[in-house]
Amino acid sequence: MLFSPQMPLQLEPTREQSFENFVPGPNEPAVASLQAALAEPGSQVYLTGPPGSGKSHLLNALCLAARRQGLTAFYAGLATLPGDAHGLLDGLEELDLLCVDDMQLVAGDPAWETALFHCINRLRERQGRWVVASQVRLRALPVALPDLASRLQWGLRLAMQPLADEDKLRVLEQHAMALGIDLPDEVCRYLIRRSSRHMLELTRLLERLQHAAFVSKRRITVPMAREIIADHEEEGAL
Repeated sequence: MLFSPQMPLQLEPTREQSFENFVPGPNEPAVASLQAALAEPGSQVYLTGPPGSGKSHLLNALCLAARRQGLTAFYAGLATLPGDAHGLLDGLEELDLLCVDDMQLVAGDPAWETALFHCINRLRERQGRWVVASQVRLRALPVALPDLASRLQWGLRLAMQPLADEDKLRVLEQHAMALGIDLPDEVCRYLIRRSSRHMLELTRLLERLQHAAFVSKRRITVPMAREIIADHEEEGAL
């Protein structure tokens, strides 16, 4: 075993992501289904949705909820791992819950697919729970190993829906609180109105605002937000 599943690793988020600070919007049924799956030994879920839809937050929230119940849980964010890190799956069959994020990044990779297949089989033998999240719907996921494709088709499939603007406001307000900054409502609405409305971009803009306010010793205002968005768009055009 490479590590203790109860120990925080670099794969885990730097701030706590829980069900309590998740804004579900139209995704309340999906959240409830994930929570119900935690109570069922041997359950499995395939969670899909576009970038920024909250999949990673939910997987980490599920791991946190499991640990609060005295279960062992681990979140494996594949986007943060090197391509040859599939060996980290060895020994994870001892877990009560395994959450694998960004499955689309390793679909079609023989080493990763084989490692995932064997890990899932061992988990199932012990009635362990597992959740796989991907930006790609299962029918479009380019899995080459037939046995793994078959395993992924078992269990529950959930799809995340996009948030309305009012829900995005709540997400930004909570993120601002976590960053320890005062975010006026007019700035929050300006960010949503003038940017792409993609949640990943919105949170990045908020973090840039935090940095700019700290460096310049200024309050966060709409003019500052205008400068940050202009810089962000100019960098994207380079």
